[in-house]
Amino acid sequence: MRIDAHHHVWTLARGDYGWLTPALGPIYRDFGPDDLAPLLAKHGIDRTILVQAAPTEAETAFMLGIAARTPLIAGVVGWCDFEAPDAPERIARLSADPLLVGLRPMVHDIPDPNWLAKPALAPAFEALIAHDLTFDALLKPQHIRPLLTQLDRHPDLACVIDHAAKPDLVGGEIAAWRDDISAVAARPQVFCKLSGLVTEAGADWTIETLSPVFDHLLASFGPDRLIFGSDWPVLTLRAEYSRWVETVEQLLAGLPDTDRAAIMGGNARRFYLSHRGRN
Repeated sequence: MRIDAHHHVWTLARGDYGWLTPALGPIYRDFGPDDLAPLLAKHGIDRTILVQAAPTEAETAFMLGIAARTPLIAGVVGWCDFEAPDAPERIARLSADPLLVGLRPMVHDIPDPNWLAKPALAPAFEALIAHDLTFDALLKPQHIRPLLTQLDRHPDLACVIDHAAKPDLVGGEIAAWRDDISAVAARPQVFCKLSGLVTEAGADWTIETLSPVFDHLLASFGPDRLIFGSDWPVLTLRAEYSRWVETVEQLLAGLPDTDRAAIMGGNARRFYLSHRGRN
């Protein structure tokens, strides 16, 4: 099974996508699963994981409704206010829907760079573990160290780093990112998505732009903890869906068939779906 483990849908009229403005041009319109389906079919991708794009539980309900009527969507990563006094109860309520596989606070938009290290978040993380939900870590490089603090408090937390924590592919300053990614990869419960990289690169990116980052991720996480994702439709700010799939397949070309299959779907299935009994 091939799985795109990171994409979005949205309806602008819903009004809770604060980051999505007309300045983003080609993606400032509605996107639904019918727009993505032909691209998945072209590349033999069987299922997807739909990921939140707004910091509201209303959007989570919206996505779960779409997933319920879209067989291609195997699971939803939603949102919850981790700082709410009743966060554990909210997480328990959301987890009642079997299509919910995880939660994702929009860490990279939170002003406090050390937010993830807050001890007050412990009840929310404990609720994730109790309800077999995963944690999508939407980070920039400066958020990796605070995440390490939380992971050490909760070693049973199933965590995946979205977009490889967005290394600076334009400026090329990735030395600190390399060290911190190696540190987080040393925690065996942490996976990493091969997604969102081209939007951190310049418009003239090539496979050579991405190769040093990919090589480091492969050396750090190994082929058993890397997960393919597209970040569609945000991806289309820098590349068409086909170009991204073909680029990833080129990056993986030297690996054994079993490793390629794991990265292109098997790892996502194990990480997201086995937690909720949806193999």
